[in-house]
Amino acid sequence: MTLLERVKARIHAVFTRTTSGEPPTEPSGEPPTEPSVEPSSEPGEAGIVPQQCPGSAVCTAMQRTILNRIARSSTSAQRLVTRSRLLLAYDQGQSKHEIATTQQVTRSMVQKWCRRWEQAQALLVDVESRGITETAYRAVIAEVLNDASRSGAPITFSAEAVTQIVAMACEILDDSDEAVSSWTHAHLAEEAVNREIVHTISRSSVGRFLREATLKPHQDRYWLNAPERNTPEFTQDVQAVCELYTQTPALHAQGIHVYSTDEKSGIQALERLSPTHAAQPGGGRSRELREHSYERHGTVCLIANFEVGTGRILSPSLGPTRTEADFVAHIEQSVAVDADGEWIFVADQLNTHQSESLVRFVAEQCGLPEELGTKGKHGILKSMNSRKAFLSDPSHRIRFVYTPKHTSWLNQIEIWFSILVRRLLKRGSFPSLKHLKSRIMKFIDFFNTTMAKAFKWTYTGRPLTV
Repeated sequence: MTLLERVKARIHAVFTRTTSGEPPTEPSGEPPTEPSVEPSSEPGEAGIVPQQCPGSAVCTAMQRTILNRIARSSTSAQRLVTRSRLLLAYDQGQSKHEIATTQQVTRSMVQKWCRRWEQAQALLVDVESRGITETAYRAVIAEVLNDASRSGAPITFSAEAVTQIVAMACEILDDSDEAVSSWTHAHLAEEAVNREIVHTISRSSVGRFLREATLKPHQDRYWLNAPERNTPEFTQDVQAVCELYTQTPALHAQGIHVYSTDEKSGIQALERLSPTHAAQPGGGRSRELREHSYERHGTVCLIANFEVGTGRILSPSLGPTRTEADFVAHIEQSVAVDADGEWIFVADQLNTHQSESLVRFVAEQCGLPEELGTKGKHGILKSMNSRKAFLSDPSHRIRFVYTPKHTSWLNQIEIWFSILVRRLLKRGSFPSLKHLKSRIMKFIDFFNTTMAKAFKWTYTGRPLTV
């Protein structure tokens, strides 16, 4: 036990001891290690000369300094400020009646804290004589000025009742026949009475029980239940994407293009109704001030390619929609850069990424004379699964590697979209769609020139172990 802990224990013993006159002991039952020093006029070990104050209270210069600092501190509890001022006034020679009048408190309060100070004074002087630091000494004095521990009100609710209320807070209401779909403290209190768990209870008592149980039934957060994540197919698809990223440097050296592609739809051309105010040095305005209200001038869709080997954005497409025709036109535009080259596109499983038009384009570019069949009836075009299998065929010069469902984080273009939002879209003001498109293209040029680099992909697709 540290010196500070022992002192606090002895202070508690001084204020709670019986009138039998028995000396206080340590919590372990052993006699106190520090001698009980009676006030005297002799200097202590540290050369401290106690000064006699009204009411036989002994105050030292260090005590007076600490009481002044507590009384003047803006972070001190108000009760400690008031009690420090009482003792300082008492130390200056004011009578208890004068202190009560000037400090606007009752005389009984003045008598209580002056008496408590006198009771603890011998112990405080002893502690101070041992060369205690001012910070630790302030903690000891604060302990003297704090309220004594109380037993509290008797227990009103049984443990069984509290357990039933906590269990009730864990009940799900969203798919029940109740009029509401979530709990509040007031609703739980009312329901506890209705179910005859208790005769009466306040919402604050319910809130206390839930805090003790670390429950917050009035709050919620989303989570995604993706059953396909536990299937071998899911693991295989994730690993295929990660292995492609790992192999990209070698593929890029061979002239094989590896693009991560996707759409960012609904980019709004928002024009702020008032000019933005710049940040100012010197504490006047440390942050930029942006107008909340805006005028909307429409939306645009960006279809972009992130070249995995270099980190550049290539062959972007800007248009009003993201239809099947829009995506095929984007792929045609991308492939036209190297019409005879080998292309691998990483994309999600959106229906437009596995469309009939895309299958026909890949078959034509790869010179595949085979019959494609009829959409919805037979052949390669029959279903999305058959089209996906054709587009994923590794023997094709142009092929697609698809990320599994609910794994947008696997597609590296999504990382770049977040950069676009943070650096341009979030704080930009765009008076027209034309201006928005121009700013996006300028940012792409800026990114390719100053920021583009291949992402260091470390995830292998295998489950992480702890």
